[in-house]
Amino acid sequence: MKVISWNIFNGQAANPMLPVPPLAQSVRDAIASVEADVLAVQEVDEKQPRSGSVHQMEIVAEAMGAPYWGYARAVIGTPGFGWRKPTEAEKIIHSDSDQPGYGIGLASRIPVKAWHRMDLPASWFGMALAYPTDKGFRLKYAKDEPRVAIIAELENGFTIAATHLSFVPFWNFYQLRKLMRFMKKLPGEHLIIGDINLPWDIPRRYTSWNSLASKKTFPAYKPSLQFDYILSKRKLRATEMSIPLSPMSDHLPIGVEISLE
Repeated sequence: MKVISWNIFNGQAANPMLPVPPLAQSVRDAIASVEADVLAVQEVDEKQPRSGSVHQMEIVAEAMGAPYWGYARAVIGTPGFGWRKPTEAEKIIHSDSDQPGYGIGLASRIPVKAWHRMDLPASWFGMALAYPTDKGFRLKYAKDEPRVAIIAELENGFTIAATHLSFVPFWNFYQLRKLMRFMKKLPGEHLIIGDINLPWDIPRRYTSWNSLASKKTFPAYKPSLQFDYILSKRKLRATEMSIPLSPMSDHLPIGVEISLE
């Protein structure tokens, strides 16, 4: 089973001065080319004017050739500019909204038996983050957003949680431990994949989980930190995958091929 995680940066290039192919082409070139079975994506737009008012998760799944996919909106609105928490009715997985949203998704070529959503609270405080502009990167204070995990029970016996945790130090580790405890309630072989926002191999060093891949993923143009992980509760036989480089996103994708024997 080939598993990949990629923060797609809502289809933008890391350098706003450089062109980037359409989202579908970027996914086909980087993900479909290695025949991935499961893809977790973060920073996904839904009907955002900045990304063409399309549902990006639907495009990702179609480009990957994945008939089973889910999308979980973390906020309604646009992060960094104006947003609110989704209502209970807006937390439905795999459902269109009449308002712009932003969240995470999971696409699978393996049948999904059940979907779950877990909400993770935002930090009480934010941080100054670098935002790309046509004049380069600019610092702007960002309030932390609610986070979410989307979880799929696969037909092959794996239960995979995809998430994008807070950029606030220590709070992201709290969210990760909370998700790990939640996973204990679910059946199957457990994986947690996504943009964990924790450097220096912290998820492996300070939890009982295993990291199946070691790769510097951020920033994409000069990788110096690993923020993206594929974590397993049990030690598994896994081989890191070589994924073609893409001009899209400020993160590099990370992937492994897991032996099911």
